Amino acid sequence: MVKRFALFVTLCVAIVRLSAQTITGVVTDADSGEPLPYLNVYYEGKNVGTVTDTDGKYSIALRPEWKVLTFSMVGYSSQKLKVTSSTRKLNVKMKADLVLDEVIVKPKKEKYSRKNNPAVEMMKKVIKAKKLYDLGANDYYHYTKYQKITFSMNDITADSLKESNFFKKYPFFREQVEVCDVTGKNILPLSMDETVSEKVYRKEPHSEKTIIKGMNSSGINELFNTGDILTTILKDVFQDINIYQDRFRFLQYPFDSPISNAGINFYKYYIMDTLEVDKEKCFRLTFVPNNSQDFGFTGELYILADSTFRVHKCRLKLPKKSDINFVDNMIIDQKFGALPSGEWVLKEDDMLCELSYLRKILGSFQVRRTTRYSDFGFEEIPDRIFKKKGDEIKDVNAMMRDESFWKDYRPEQLTKSEDNMSNFVENLSQIRGFKYIMFVLRAFIENFVETGVKGRPSKVDIGPINTMISSNYIDGLRLRGSLQTTANLNPHWFFRGYYAYGFKDRKSKYKGEVEYAFDKKEYLPREYPINSLTLSYSYDNMLPTDKFMGTDKDNVFTSLKVTDVDQYNYERTASVKYELERESGLKTTILLRHTNLEPCGKLFYRTMEGESRLQQDIASGALSGTEWVRSPYNTHDFSVAEASVALRYAPGETFINTKQRRLPINLDAPVFTLQHTLGLKGVLGSDYTYNMSEVTFYKRWWLSSWGNIDTSLKGGIQWNKVPFPLLIMPAANLSYIIQDETFSLINNMEFLNDRYASLDVSWNMQGKIFNRIPLLKKLKWREFISVKCLWGKLTDKNNPFLPQNANDPTLMMFPGHYDAAGNFHTSSYVMDPKKPYVEVSAGIHNIFKLLHVEYVRRLNYNELPTASKWGIRFMIRTVF
Repeated sequence: MVKRFALFVTLCVAIVRLSAQTITGVVTDADSGEPLPYLNVYYEGKNVGTVTDTDGKYSIALRPEWKVLTFSMVGYSSQKLKVTSSTRKLNVKMKADLVLDEVIVKPKKEKYSRKNNPAVEMMKKVIKAKKLYDLGANDYYHYTKYQKITFSMNDITADSLKESNFFKKYPFFREQVEVCDVTGKNILPLSMDETVSEKVYRKEPHSEKTIIKGMNSSGINELFNTGDILTTILKDVFQDINIYQDRFRFLQYPFDSPISNAGINFYKYYIMDTLEVDKEKCFRLTFVPNNSQDFGFTGELYILADSTFRVHKCRLKLPKKSDINFVDNMIIDQKFGALPSGEWVLKEDDMLCELSYLRKILGSFQVRRTTRYSDFGFEEIPDRIFKKKGDEIKDVNAMMRDESFWKDYRPEQLTKSEDNMSNFVENLSQIRGFKYIMFVLRAFIENFVETGVKGRPSKVDIGPINTMISSNYIDGLRLRGSLQTTANLNPHWFFRGYYAYGFKDRKSKYKGEVEYAFDKKEYLPREYPINSLTLSYSYDNMLPTDKFMGTDKDNVFTSLKVTDVDQYNYERTASVKYELERESGLKTTILLRHTNLEPCGKLFYRTMEGESRLQQDIASGALSGTEWVRSPYNTHDFSVAEASVALRYAPGETFINTKQRRLPINLDAPVFTLQHTLGLKGVLGSDYTYNMSEVTFYKRWWLSSWGNIDTSLKGGIQWNKVPFPLLIMPAANLSYIIQDETFSLINNMEFLNDRYASLDVSWNMQGKIFNRIPLLKKLKWREFISVKCLWGKLTDKNNPFLPQNANDPTLMMFPGHYDAAGNFHTSSYVMDPKKPYVEVSAGIHNIFKLLHVEYVRRLNYNELPTASKWGIRFMIRTVF
């Protein structure tokens, strides 16, 4: 998902590229020379400042017009130093205040002990007391939440504003630039999203609902018809944090709260001083993770100096040496307070994050989130509200709120640039040649080209672009044209399809679909939740393993295979599919399908009865060796009619919709699926009756600083006697590109079973080992290991190699080929049920924060003539 975020960054780079001017330095103790962490650096009276990190380093925007930079910390004499336009480096030595009797504890180069540690003992009391401030103890509660997320370009220098030809040519860019009141840097806001919601809660019977009252979106996401991608990713990556929770998800990773039992062992705590905050006497505690490269925070807690041990304020930051990608600086400030009724609640939550990748080329960006909680109440809530479907309910007028609504709910006015966002986008679209830039960017980001123009939104999109040119054994060179309609043509009816031509077999291939969405859609038919009926008809050549691919079979990258693949089918398929999604995460799919399969390439179908007759003709000399492959006893084609029902349950799953497919962005959600398929002989000429059942389970397990383990468990049974195309084949991936939940070193139809179970376990260690190796530590590489196992069994009734099945009219010979002497060599095998297939892989990802490479090794069944013992696989994967 971060990949999509990076693509939006590309758009911003196409708009403008700028750099920053800052003052940097190290603050140390004048006597000991040790760095001073958490020391305040600020322009006095300007509300712009920062603090030093655990190594005493700091970075602050250069503002020569403010002349004086102040350095202060409890226990040291403050220093005020002059700055000029040429100041770039400023190292400071602080002298201890000899009058101060208090001992200052510094988290640097000390032997830390949790035993008899006053800071740890205080934190244990804070953790014990937090149960008293759980709103869930009330029978009912409700509150209003306002949230604003602004995405901006960052670090725009004053020199650029004055001298850049770009700003001179397009002055509306200069007008959009403003000063960030937190960092003091010039920023250029690009998008802004506001949401007003009400959270309602009932204890018994337990129910929670979020009612979306208002939504407002403006900025560059207006330029994309799937503009919700940016908003959705930002909200998922920068989720709300409540430190009173033991663990929360942030930057798509779980973080242990400093106020949790796990946090006691994960963090080091230090009592710094006692001071007054908002007229409340507080203890100031600082904390740092044991290992700065683990996924944890540094920060400060301000704890009321009374018997309640309430957290009044907190500040969270990422360690400078954190292993998190792309984040240069992050500050989260939270403020808690008491309600008139006495409850202790989170009232303010502000986050600012500075991001960069290839900073000198792409520049820097800022994400800022402002959240306010208000209107708390604990009176009884009508039952009718909890009877509404879904955990999140959107008011029908949520996206049509007028300015008076937003003035009532905004805690503060928008900045000038935020308020001007729509005009900025309008001016942007007027730039000469901008529409051509957008054409290329949309093709790259969305993989589709829109046919609409300004004032007339696209009714038909052309794509996917990456399927237009490809190749395979049957087609040779393959050209394909695809298109799909949008909700701008009709919000209920959607049409899509493609036409392809293969220059080797000189055949046309095609597919056409019509989908009716029972709920009105904004742009795409797959928008959540799905409630639709789809009719489809297609004719194309297909690999048996194409159904396991998570992308189009014509994808130009996955069409490159690691081995020769020459066993295909021509498939003619007609289907009717109904899909229904519930807000609970349950999805039901009912499918009726009729398929005709005709072998092509080097694949052929021949029943065991036909094989016996062929051998008789060979023995009598009635057929020559050249006629064995295409003998008169081969089955030209066969048909199947199927009815299937599938249930999929993924509670808590979230995703984004691209123009091509739906992509999950929260892989923490467990996924359960159950499917049964019934083959109906005699229906529309179907040749076989069969029953196929399959169940799958996926779950991600987090191991704190040791990364995460993904597990996928599958099992299935083919209950009837069927020819080999209807048996269960492994999920083989024959391309160089890694595909999740597939086997990398199993060939096409290498094993055929009617009973199977598979286990896929992968462990991403998040650099836990590499971070302890000096060179690799700087590279931020991350380790990855996995093991994939397949247990398979072929019962006697489906085994064509057994003597009792030698003349069976249903079973078919397994796929294979003939040598020059006319001897047949099978390429599909029967597994030993006591000997599971195993392949392992070891990989490195986060190479250049972009590339994932794996070495894959096959541990057994290597005696088979078709076996590939090892291989290298890769993929593009960007993660925080």
